[in-house]
Amino acid sequence: MSDDTWAALQATPLAETRRRAAIIDEITGITPVAVEGAERFAWNDSGGQSAVWYFTPDGRALLLTFDHELELNLYAEGDYALQESLYRGVPEDLVHLVRDRPENYESLNLLEPGTDRTIHYAGGVFWFDGEQWRPAEGFVAHCEQEGLDGMVESGFDYCLDAYLFGRDFTPEAVVENRVGHGWYEEEAERATAVTEVRAVFARH
Repeated sequence: MSDDTWAALQATPLAETRRRAAIIDEITGITPVAVEGAERFAWNDSGGQSAVWYFTPDGRALLLTFDHELELNLYAEGDYALQESLYRGVPEDLVHLVRDRPENYESLNLLEPGTDRTIHYAGGVFWFDGEQWRPAEGFVAHCEQEGLDGMVESGFDYCLDAYLFGRDFTPEAVVENRVGHGWYEEEAERATAVTEVRAVFARH
């Protein structure tokens, strides 16, 4: 399904992508963060998987995905140089958004040996150049070298599932998608959730 999700993300205007990111951020209970003018939104499943978005004022974006059970869990290896290499090809001002930043649930830091420099870990590194989404060159090169399917091993589909790219994005659809992940077993819970999610949509 990765090709479908990737194509759907490419086909979604950035303003709509940002809106979905902001809504899912609030529904997930994450506080948006301003990072040097960029907006940071995120999602996590409380189990070690995450998606992190940075939207810049000039119409670009950075997307990081992470699945701790897959091959691109570089945090487990603690390999700063390898993690740094995955960002190769992304404009430095975008990478700067994840350098020497405080840790958070979605983004722990890898420390460069012998220094106090850090960078946020990520399995998948993608960026929007103002016209289209691109995988980072270093991410692609590492996957080719190791014989990995980067879209699979970065958890791309799973980490972006909540955003319903290529599908209707409504309060009802968001709740039904969560039901598929084990939320809201009782009908009354679903009805309450739809009301709550509608209020979030109204704010965005």
